Amino acid sequence: STHNSEAPPPDTGTRLSRKQWKNKIKNKKKNRNKFKPCDSEEKGESRRGGEKSECHPLRDPSRDLGGKVTLRTRMEQRLHSARFRYINEQLYTSDSREAVHLFQSDPEAFTIYHTGFSQQVQRWPVNPITEIIKYIKNRPSSLVVADFGCGDAQLARSVRNKVHSFDLVALNDLVTVCDMAQVPLLDGIVDIAVFCLSLMGKNLNDFLKEANRVLKMEGVLLVAEVSSRFDDVRQFLTAIAQLGFKSVNKNTDNSHFYLFEFSKVRLARDASRHPGLQLKPCLYKKEVIWPGPLGQW
Repeated sequence: STHNSEAPPPDTGTRLSRKQWKNKIKNKKKNRNKFKPCDSEEKGESRRGGEKSECHPLRDPSRDLGGKVTLRTRMEQRLHSARFRYINEQLYTSDSREAVHLFQSDPEAFTIYHTGFSQQVQRWPVNPITEIIKYIKNRPSSLVVADFGCGDAQLARSVRNKVHSFDLVALNDLVTVCDMAQVPLLDGIVDIAVFCLSLMGKNLNDFLKEANRVLKMEGVLLVAEVSSRFDDVRQFLTAIAQLGFKSVNKNTDNSHFYLFEFSKVRLARDASRHPGLQLKPCLYKKEVIWPGPLGQW
């Protein structure tokens, strides 16, 4: 018909039928809108007859058109990864007083460390803090808990018990900032003391003596620590006994961490020179990549 809005197919030597020509024009229009962002009000539908549109969601700005991480994003990940490794090494090779100074002089450093370490632990089959939370939930809610090296105070947010949460920096209002060798608690008022992946530094003896001080007699000490840090578990148990604790239970079957339960049976004696407290530092290789927009290491 002469009133058809479509131009007739050109004579190219291989003639298309009118139906094939219309389909070709239709496909061109679809491809023209292929990378336009969808209108949120239309919820992915065109205005004509509820027909599904061909628009695509906006691309991740950290990736190029080929879906690869951009050079800038990759460099930022490497810089964060380097800072995380540096902070982690400092925490394992210095004492708690030096760690306090590190975070006072660089407040952002604690957030970088906590974020990086949390991402690493999330890759484990089981997170040790969830096991400790289960343990406490199976005990009376009247028991008082002290969480040494609490991070973001997940323990305090997960149980009904009164929990004193201590760390070098406060990530929220539940955390009391202090050196874990000197926590602001009276003697013998705590029922359960917790060290969950927090026996870091050169003065572990001071941390565990402080836990003994604030615990009631027969109070519980829970320790979760990375399995690769132990050369000899028996030596560690001997050192803990010198600090006034009796071994009640231990789980060394997990591939990533060991979990220990102790009971306070007497006041602590100094064990600073005991080889059982010389735990190996948990250091990361340079290949570790900071978790960027892709959520990968």
